[in-house]
Amino acid sequence: MADAPPPTPASNQDGAASAVGHNARSQRGDRNRGGRGGRGRGRGGQSKGRGRGFGSKDSGERHKKRDMGRGEWKRARNDEEQATKRRKTEDGGEVATYSTPFTKEEIEAETRKPKRKVAVMIGYAGSGYKGMQINAQEKTIEGDLFKAFVAAGAISKNNSDDPKKTSLVRCARTDKGVHAAGNVISLKLIVEEPDIVQTINEHLPPQIRVWGIERTNGSFSCYTTCDSRWYEYLIPTYSFLPPHPQSFLGKKLVESAEDEGVFETYQSHQEDVASFWKDAEDAYVKPILDKLDPEMRDAVIATIHSSEEETDDQKKLTKKQIKEDRKSKLEAMDGVAEPDVVALEEEKPELESVSILTPLEKAIKEVKAAYVNAKKAYRISPFRRQRVQEALDCYVGTRNFHNYTIQKTFSDPSAKRVIRSFKVGPDPIIINDTEWLSLKVHGQSFMMHQIRKMVAMAALIVRCGTSKDLIIDSYGPANISIPKAPGLGLLLERPVFDSYNERAVREFSREKLDFDKYKKEMDEFKQREIYDRIFREEEKDHQFHAFFHHIDHFRTDYFLWVTAKGISAAKQSKAPARTDDLSDDEVDVNGEEG
Repeated sequence: MADAPPPTPASNQDGAASAVGHNARSQRGDRNRGGRGGRGRGRGGQSKGRGRGFGSKDSGERHKKRDMGRGEWKRARNDEEQATKRRKTEDGGEVATYSTPFTKEEIEAETRKPKRKVAVMIGYAGSGYKGMQINAQEKTIEGDLFKAFVAAGAISKNNSDDPKKTSLVRCARTDKGVHAAGNVISLKLIVEEPDIVQTINEHLPPQIRVWGIERTNGSFSCYTTCDSRWYEYLIPTYSFLPPHPQSFLGKKLVESAEDEGVFETYQSHQEDVASFWKDAEDAYVKPILDKLDPEMRDAVIATIHSSEEETDDQKKLTKKQIKEDRKSKLEAMDGVAEPDVVALEEEKPELESVSILTPLEKAIKEVKAAYVNAKKAYRISPFRRQRVQEALDCYVGTRNFHNYTIQKTFSDPSAKRVIRSFKVGPDPIIINDTEWLSLKVHGQSFMMHQIRKMVAMAALIVRCGTSKDLIIDSYGPANISIPKAPGLGLLLERPVFDSYNERAVREFSREKLDFDKYKKEMDEFKQREIYDRIFREEEKDHQFHAFFHHIDHFRTDYFLWVTAKGISAAKQSKAPARTDDLSDDEVDVNGEEG
């Protein structure tokens, strides 16, 4: 399906991160703001309502939104929320995580230097950070950057306590744990020193780099001038394997296909993996189970394939076996042999805590590891890879993605986004015995969690043998709960500034924002700090296995839209579906992906 014409720049403003720095219009909006955002009786300033009742927005707030523009109004609102957080931190006597305290004498002794509006091209690995956007109480990418700017002398001591003083704006606000090979922030910096980039990098951890700094025109905002963004998502190919036949979702898929009379179609979609689970269990799991006595074997199988809500018989069997095992284990521990233990705090060996594994627990652990190893050995077929591409093709164009984010309704115009391409990489790669696919998406702007939900939807379509038409149905008014794939695999490749670059040379006599100048350094950084980190963390934690295993065994109708019964099977999930992502403590629901 062909791309629809991109929305105007105003619609692009709806989708990405809100700016920390106010511009002139947002300052006027602040002066016109009534009370606490114009909600409720008596809070709307000079509003003369039309009898809309308690809780409605006052006319002053509506006029302000109209005058400022929707995207700008949202950024101004987010600025106020961040300012409130900063005031709470200061009132509580705490120092903001990004703040560098200086004495009054140090500030007064500093020589004033001119600030210039610049674009700072950066890259980072998001692991260990609570996202990109600066936050007074959390460790963020911008927080570390801000402190490095101060330490390098690019931000004066007088401005070191408040990012608003530098008019800080980010191009794309990535979520917690999400990486970026290329991103841009714009702000006012002191850039007189020729080696300022090197000096800044000396004050940054290895997982955050500044590639370059370019002077811009005075009104430049990397957020509003960005034309589009490229993201990459790395995913193990075993993510496209069907659910285990004994899992809750695996049983529901077969049951619904038979009820709807489409079982043969369902089988045809799973033909290339029809024998996977039997072959995997024969090669990896059966040798472990054959060593166990019948009662122990039944307890292990019951535990491995139980859903989140186990039956009473399974619970009784498992608990009884564990209790007996613990008793016999403790009785046998008479100094003859060391017990089987597992470290709970690997990062602090000097304070290592241990847990005694019973024979049943040890067997369960071995069987789970065997299943993981079997999945890692899987290699995707050309047929299945083509199915992935066909699913991704359904996203291209202008679509209503209200189901792919949070707190968006079908009728909200800002839920419509433009996807220009979504492609599967031509060749899978094998790292640590696991095969990976690269998925690259190019879009004008993205909402919170949008890409991760798009990837999860495509994976569920393929692994559950469902028609790709379900993706088209998800753009309709019905609300469904789409889980978000792990943030580990997502990275922002780079934002695109083609329109600005033309004007920069022609009108402003400035350099283009060109990441290609730093390609060698960026490629080395991406391999060392992002790709290797993704592969290393997946090898250690098996996040993708845990994600899909949880979905397959979660006894709920939230995800039954993926069965042959379609969206109607999950209509009762509406309320939980629209709030399931609120736990990420994100500031702005209209923010960029992650």
